[in-house]
Amino acid sequence: MPPSKPSPRPLGGIIHSYQKYDPTAFPPPTQEPPDLVSPAFEQAMMYGNFHELTDEQLANAVRLDPSQIAGLGPSIDFLRALLEERKRKILETYEARTVQHKASKAFRQAAKRVKPTAKMEKLFRTAINQEQPFMIERLWYVADDDNDSDLASKLLATGAAMQDKHNIEELATEYDFIGNESMTIPQALEIKDELEKIDELLKQLAEAEKTAQIGIIDMEMLSEFAQPGDMEQLEEMRSQIENMMREQAERQGLERDPNGKGFRLTPQAYKIFQGRLLKRIFSELAPSRSGRHEGDVVGEGAVELQQTKPYEFGDSVANLDLPQTIINSLIRQKDDRPLRLHSDDIVVHKTRNHPRCATAVIMDMSGSMRYDGQYINVKRMALGLQGLINSEYPGDFLKFIEMYTFAKLRSPGEIIEMMPKMVTIHDPWVRLKCDMSNPDITEQQVHPHFTNIQHSLKLARQNLVNCDTPNRQICLITDGLPTAHFEEETLYMLYPPDPQTEAATMREAQLCHKEGITINIFLIPSWSQSEEDIRFAYRMAQATKGRVFFTSGKDLDRFVLWDYVQNRRDIIA
Repeated sequence: MPPSKPSPRPLGGIIHSYQKYDPTAFPPPTQEPPDLVSPAFEQAMMYGNFHELTDEQLANAVRLDPSQIAGLGPSIDFLRALLEERKRKILETYEARTVQHKASKAFRQAAKRVKPTAKMEKLFRTAINQEQPFMIERLWYVADDDNDSDLASKLLATGAAMQDKHNIEELATEYDFIGNESMTIPQALEIKDELEKIDELLKQLAEAEKTAQIGIIDMEMLSEFAQPGDMEQLEEMRSQIENMMREQAERQGLERDPNGKGFRLTPQAYKIFQGRLLKRIFSELAPSRSGRHEGDVVGEGAVELQQTKPYEFGDSVANLDLPQTIINSLIRQKDDRPLRLHSDDIVVHKTRNHPRCATAVIMDMSGSMRYDGQYINVKRMALGLQGLINSEYPGDFLKFIEMYTFAKLRSPGEIIEMMPKMVTIHDPWVRLKCDMSNPDITEQQVHPHFTNIQHSLKLARQNLVNCDTPNRQICLITDGLPTAHFEEETLYMLYPPDPQTEAATMREAQLCHKEGITINIFLIPSWSQSEEDIRFAYRMAQATKGRVFFTSGKDLDRFVLWDYVQNRRDIIA
């Protein structure tokens, strides 16, 4: 019989199974890419380094969505189950009571072999009774100095037996052994080391499951428990995540350093961070507060609106709506010629006023701002305010002033690099002054960690007084009383805060008030803050008709930005 034709291959079935990479889950196309810019800037603000971020710093700062690593390599649940099973078997196999007795007996026997000298006797008995390793170590040094090698070696053996006893007691306390097999002392110490490794790996896996940070897993330690194939897939997963991080970093404006050592934060990343910061700040506000610029001031302005109005004396002819004016004249005259315009025919476009605001932000960078990372909140607020003004109110005037023993104007690009000044004098009572007009004295020789509100207000006033707008304000962000001030060219540094410094500060605040500059004080908490700090803020606000805001540092950005928007509304409304 002729051979039968082979049946055609079915078209269905499994074509290919590829477990190492799931294009629909890494990253999901419907999900936003991980935010690398915000963690990078937070890291830079914390350490004051704007220029470079290493791969390790970026990896530690970024938090990925765990769903972005679903389908890659062995699952974290599988690895965790593997480790928990190994731990369960150990605890169900052994018991710890017998090895505790063995360790205690070995320690007593080692101690009996020691024959201390008369001068060592008392300390040795105390060390044995209290089981203090550091006392045994002291005795060993004495014996070594006396060239008594036999005594030194026996003391060393006693110290090691004491340490073994303590480790085994810790093992029995930390873990619940429910088995029947007894352990030797070396075996118990090995099991303790193994269980501690398992616990550390379980902790790493739990953190990796939350943040998708595969890099935090100790691969060398994990390889002692996992199969080689699983480790290979896990390494490939980590490599894919690192590649994704590098790609997203470049897309979000983190520029690779030419030397390949890390990433630099570019102006593009700067804008992205400010935009996300503003989005977060305003999304946290109540829905009723989310609007901006409610209502327009209609009058003389530079921007025309579609609406028109009848001409009034004083209206600019530049805003004339010529087509509508001609139509009005034609309707009124009908067929009469020549066409003559009457004042009632003329209509002009309405315009919107755009009032400008001038703001100086004084940022306290004195020594006390290290408390609870308050300086980071101040820098975050400054970047958010600058982003708000650049995007919403580009005509506004904004200056940043760093306040410490002196006051310095800072550009927006310098904000991230600002750090609280190191405390260089720790005396509880400080009464210092120096003549800054003396050419032999430089700022580098002066203690930098004091708070000079007077000099900061003066610098702010000098920058605001010539701004062509009546809407001028100072945002003073500090945690307490002034401790430094200038009197002409003489700088005073007085701690605890002195009435002389407060008087000089209040005089400068009154000059600001005389120039029509409003002072808004944002008082943030500090370890050294007292009732007198609060009273000083009230006195300054009352004397200058300003305001005081009490806010926690983490809410500072919302308070300052929302107050700025509210002030703009009040001006336009």
